[in-house]
Amino acid sequence: MKKTCKTGLKLGLIVSFFAFNGYAQPSQNNRGNQEPPSAEEIIKQMDKDEDGKLSKKEVKGPLKNDFAKIDANEDGFISKEEIEKAPKPKRQGRQ
Repeated sequence: MKKTCKTGLKLGLIVSFFAFNGYAQPSQNNRGNQEPPSAEEIIKQMDKDEDGKLSKKEVKGPLKNDFAKIDANEDGFISKEEIEKAPKPKRQGRQ
């Protein structure tokens, strides 16, 4: 009887360890593990009038904040090529 209880207890602890350890592992869908979107994906997501370029009214986030820096030819639009050549935004670390 004691041997059965000890074996059951050990098995329970092992199963619990692996179950909780699985929850602690970062998910593959975790934003920190994802690649940044490509220039094509950015344009596809934000280009509301589907003209292949982004106006200041269409953009948001870092693109909006740095619009003048990214719009290298100063035509009022951001092209795929300008996004590809744009400086990468600095990532904020955990605090």
